[in-house]
Amino acid sequence: MNRYPLWKYLLLAFALVVGLVYTLPNFFGEAPAVQVSSGKATLKVDASLAGRVEQALQAAGIKPDFVQFEGNSVKARLADTDTQLKAKDALNKAFNTDPSDPSYIVALNLVSRSPHWLARLHALPMYLGLDLRGGVHFLMQVDMKAALTKKAESVAGDIRSTLRDKNIRHAGINREGNVVEVRFRDAETRAAALPVLNDSQPDIVWADGNASNGDLLLSGSLKPEAVRRVQDAALKQNITTLHNRVNELGVAEPVIQQQGADRVVVQLPGVQDTAKAKDIIGRTATLELRMVDDSVEAAAAAAGGGPVPYGTERYVERGGGPLMVKRQVIITGDSLSDAQPGFDDHQQPAVHLTVDAKGARIMRDVSRENIGKRMAILLFEKGKGEVVTAPVIRGELGARFQISGRMTTQEANDTALLLRAGSLAAPMEIIEERTIGPSLGADNIAKGFASVTYGFAAIAVFMCLYYLLFGMFSTLALAFNLLMLIAVLSMLQATLSLPGIAAIALALGMAIDSNVLINERVREELRGGASAQAAISAGYERAWATILDSNITTLIAGLALLAFGSGPVRGFAVVHCLGILTSMFSAVMFSRGLVNLWYGRQKKLKAVSIGQVWRPDGAPAPAGEAADKA
Repeated sequence: MNRYPLWKYLLLAFALVVGLVYTLPNFFGEAPAVQVSSGKATLKVDASLAGRVEQALQAAGIKPDFVQFEGNSVKARLADTDTQLKAKDALNKAFNTDPSDPSYIVALNLVSRSPHWLARLHALPMYLGLDLRGGVHFLMQVDMKAALTKKAESVAGDIRSTLRDKNIRHAGINREGNVVEVRFRDAETRAAALPVLNDSQPDIVWADGNASNGDLLLSGSLKPEAVRRVQDAALKQNITTLHNRVNELGVAEPVIQQQGADRVVVQLPGVQDTAKAKDIIGRTATLELRMVDDSVEAAAAAAGGGPVPYGTERYVERGGGPLMVKRQVIITGDSLSDAQPGFDDHQQPAVHLTVDAKGARIMRDVSRENIGKRMAILLFEKGKGEVVTAPVIRGELGARFQISGRMTTQEANDTALLLRAGSLAAPMEIIEERTIGPSLGADNIAKGFASVTYGFAAIAVFMCLYYLLFGMFSTLALAFNLLMLIAVLSMLQATLSLPGIAAIALALGMAIDSNVLINERVREELRGGASAQAAISAGYERAWATILDSNITTLIAGLALLAFGSGPVRGFAVVHCLGILTSMFSAVMFSRGLVNLWYGRQKKLKAVSIGQVWRPDGAPAPAGEAADKA
């Protein structure tokens, strides 16, 4: 009746071992480390950089715990902070020979102290939030007025091209704030232009008017829904760009999210180099398309045998070789509407570009005159230009064209990302900055863990005093639940914050509630005269429906918090929902496994140790009451 098959015990043992393995990394703490990542958009970091970092550290007499390539950076774990600072200086000297134009970003970081064999099992600690780990918090405001101005300028250029193509004469197009004004000499021309403009610019609402000099006007302004789309697109592109830049810092689980209509919150847990973080986040980048100078003088200058021709500049191509590029800018990144990876007609990786009407007209004219020549796409950051790619023009280009040849699928994705999100859609400024030190984070961790520990101890004492041996089983099940919850959070690489610790403490109280229901149900069965074995079986089976109902209703509330909450509320909801699921497993299956292991072998069980089975005065004592009181 109260026996588990062998496979259930094996399942519980497997869950216990997995829980121990994946919980263990959270107890080793963090060690100082140095991280090396790419400092230029066109410089890719691969696994070979790890060997170069190790050689540079050995040359400086520094022995790291390990050096590993992870994601887009290389990290070296060190013994202490003094060694960390020495390693940073050594790597800066080794990799950035020109301090004014660094090729790599060497930043201070923190990594787990857990043994390497745990990392090979992908047993990693939970990420800690800003309030537990320390770090920096930025509140940034997006200049939405600049985004709308940029859109209005683009619309003015498109209107100029559209009217030229339709042979409709106008007396001038100018922009007043976010309103585009088109002047006409007569009413007939204005009437002919209106349907053309409505078709080409569906996001613009037009109004008639008169200029001070007697010209007739069509004043166009963005529709309210178009304004919202422009602002949302600017905010999303800025968030995407910030994500790309923060990745260079190697921050574990950074928080970059929208706050309100025009603000972005950036939280970087564990970042020690605040100045470097501000430098990278505040970086501005611009794109330019220029023609490559293929003259004899330029070739001689590239080979190092002659001066750079007038009107030409020297840049470095992706392969590392020099490239002579003309100074004249064809179009800038402002004209680039979109860039997506894809494939060309020969199923080779390519990047598909889309430009606005003004850019399309320029590209059409320039490409027609330069078929067979190379055009360079340059990305400028901090005044330093890098060649992203320099393809050959194969034919006349228009509003949509592609870059292909000699690139892998990954390179096509990277190039599209650089072109699409290399620069901010609208300027941003930091309006609030807060720094949380590691000591404050450590204090928050100590207080949070102390609350969970004292809460667990109080529950354990009460359960053992009130339910005796069954209370001990419930306490062990509660410990198993805590172990499983931390293991699942570690597996998911969730971010733990103070609200998350509060959710763990709440999960303990809710988990023990299930065991209280089971124990009281077993007492009821004993009070009703059932045998000990029958009372255990009926107690677990009949309590299950109540436990399921109560947990499902609580889970619904947790899912609502997860769906509609944000920030700390969402972090609380994640731990809360996972705690409900693990508590159902531990309170029912694990605790019954312990009970079955202890009592299931006894065929003639007369009583169980579950504390006083209370009954009304005068009622007959159930079987084995004396033993129940023991």
